Amino acid sequence: MTRFPLKTLYARLALGLFLLLMTVGISYAFLSGYTLREYQASLNQELNRDLARNLVADRNLVDEGRLNEAALQELFSLYMTINPSIEIYLLDRAGQILAYSADPARIKRKRVSLEPIRALLANQEEYPVLGDDPRSHDRRKVFSVTPVPSADAPEGYLYVVLRGEEYDMAETMARSDQFIAMGAWALAISLVLGLLAGLAVFRLLTRRLVQLTDRVEAFAGSDMRDAPETSSGNPAVATRDEIDHLALRFEQMAARIATQMEQLRDKDTQRRQLVARVSHDLRTPLASVQGYIEALGLKHDRLSADERQAWLDIALKESHRLGRLVDELFELAALDARETTPNPEPFVLAELVHDVAQKHGPAAASKQVRLDVDGQPPIAMALGDLAMTERVLDNLIGNAIVFSPEGGRITLGLAGDEHGLEVAVQDQGRGIPEPDLPHVFEPFYRGSGGEASGHSGLGLAIAERLMTLQGGSVQAANNPPGGARFTLRLPAAKV
Repeated sequence: MTRFPLKTLYARLALGLFLLLMTVGISYAFLSGYTLREYQASLNQELNRDLARNLVADRNLVDEGRLNEAALQELFSLYMTINPSIEIYLLDRAGQILAYSADPARIKRKRVSLEPIRALLANQEEYPVLGDDPRSHDRRKVFSVTPVPSADAPEGYLYVVLRGEEYDMAETMARSDQFIAMGAWALAISLVLGLLAGLAVFRLLTRRLVQLTDRVEAFAGSDMRDAPETSSGNPAVATRDEIDHLALRFEQMAARIATQMEQLRDKDTQRRQLVARVSHDLRTPLASVQGYIEALGLKHDRLSADERQAWLDIALKESHRLGRLVDELFELAALDARETTPNPEPFVLAELVHDVAQKHGPAAASKQVRLDVDGQPPIAMALGDLAMTERVLDNLIGNAIVFSPEGGRITLGLAGDEHGLEVAVQDQGRGIPEPDLPHVFEPFYRGSGGEASGHSGLGLAIAERLMTLQGGSVQAANNPPGGARFTLRLPAAKV
């Protein structure tokens, strides 16, 4: 199958990984830059926390308890030349800027907030503490501060901005060149390596999905006659993750589909055979009836009354046979479609067997066949549909009478246990040929001698379906002495 690049799972995973890495990289760059600035500010303030006090002491800014204005101006001039990265301001006790070392045109504030100054003087270990930058209306920077002329009698503060405007310009230039280039290269290399590693992992993960997809497509494109080969091995060992579990479930599903397709083909073959047999079995009595009626119409004046009556009797017999066949076909179709539903109820199986035996007594007597009921089950009540069970017994006993020789005996044997009750219908006929035993419950299967008996081959198929519907069963076998034995079984009723 042709796969478009962005429509494959691998491509989407790769795109998602790329976007994720880009997001992480950009976030890392911002966070690392912010963290680096905070660290540098803390380090700078910690290293220079005594700078303001040292300037006062080293430059003799305090003379006889008063601030030396000349020394202060000299200090401003000196540091504007040798260390332009710091800016020095003289504040009064209210924070007003009295003097400074910076360019007057760049000063934007007239006053500096005293809260950061007091916070830093109160706790020299907490960094960074940011104070107002006089060169901006909103910017804040790290600073060093000391009361002047002394802490005991302060008249103002020497306020030193540690990262002045010159420092910001130099830092911006450095960051815009080497730092940005190095960071970009580091970020790019990290993203490429992470992307390659992620793609390799995704390839390993999606390879099995691609193989499974190919197997599914191959199975879908086939006639689904054969299940795909099992690649998972032992399910208990090979099911390591969801992909293996999916492959195992596909193999099980494919095997089930292949089995069902084979069953459908068998059903289709059986349907074709059934249609052919139905056509044959319907055509034979219909042609017979039609032939006798046409013959009566052509030879009516030349036939005697007895001949006409005999032909009419034959036509009527064939029409009855045709009617029974049609009824059995409809009954079998209703059973196969589950249109007939059983009504299970407890009933005394022995009483039903005696009643059915009495009903078939005249037919057995006319053929000089004995019909006996033998045995007594330990549990009397069976659970099943009374009418369906009677219908099955009628069929089995009727067949036994047809295939029993004159002077023979048919035995209806009752047996059972606490789980179920049985009725065995045994005759003394020629039995069922062994090759025919597995097929006696198939529709239209008559086996050897079936055509001569005049049976359609639907009775046993109907009997088997009636027993299955009500939760019972029927089985066929041969008696060792001779004859056939059909055993039907029903579950015992719970009293």
